[in-house]
Amino acid sequence: MQDEIIEIRWHGRGGQGAITAAKIVAEAAFFSGYGGVVMAPSFGTERRGAPVLTSLKISKNKIYDLSPISEPDMVIVLDHLLVEEVDVSAGLKSGGLIIINTPRPPKAFPFDGMKVATADVTTLAAQAGLPTGIVNTGIIGAFAKAAGLLDIDTLTRAIETEFAGKNPEKNSAAARAAYENTLVGGN
Repeated sequence: MQDEIIEIRWHGRGGQGAITAAKIVAEAAFFSGYGGVVMAPSFGTERRGAPVLTSLKISKNKIYDLSPISEPDMVIVLDHLLVEEVDVSAGLKSGGLIIINTPRPPKAFPFDGMKVATADVTTLAAQAGLPTGIVNTGIIGAFAKAAGLLDIDTLTRAIETEFAGKNPEKNSAAARAAYENTLVGGN
C-alpha cells in the first residue's frame, strides 16, 4: 500500500468528531511523509446525532484524484449502532479493514472476507476523563493499532496539537488506551 492511494471512509454521528479525527490523521500522515493527503467531509443536514461521512485519501505521492471514495481500503465506525443503520461496508475492497467503536469482539461482526478491529472507545475515552460520547481521539488509537500506517506517538502528537488548551493530555490518553485495547480479527 505504500505507493498507492489508501482510501479511508469514516462513519460517525454529528457531534462525535469524525471530521476532526480524519483531519488529525490527515495532518499526522502528511508530517509522516505522505505527500498526498485529501480529506472531504460529506453530510446532510447538520445536527447532533445525524450520520456523517468523511473521506480521507493518503499516499506517498501527490493525489490528483479528488473524487469521492467509492471503494475504500478501510472503514472507521465511531458508533457501532451505525452498523445496523448504514451499510458501512458498501464498496469496501475485498480483504479490507473495518474498525468499530464497540464493546463487542471482532467476531461479533459478520463481515465476510474483511478484517475487523474493535475497541470500546466510548468507555476508554470516559476513563481517560473525556465527556461521555467524545470518541474521536480514541478511535484514532484504534486506527493506529489496526491499520499500522502511522505510529501512535505521531498520532498523539497531532492530537495534542489539535486540542492544545482543550485537554490535550486526556485526548491523547484516550488514543493510547484505545491503541492498547484494540482487538483485531479476521472473518
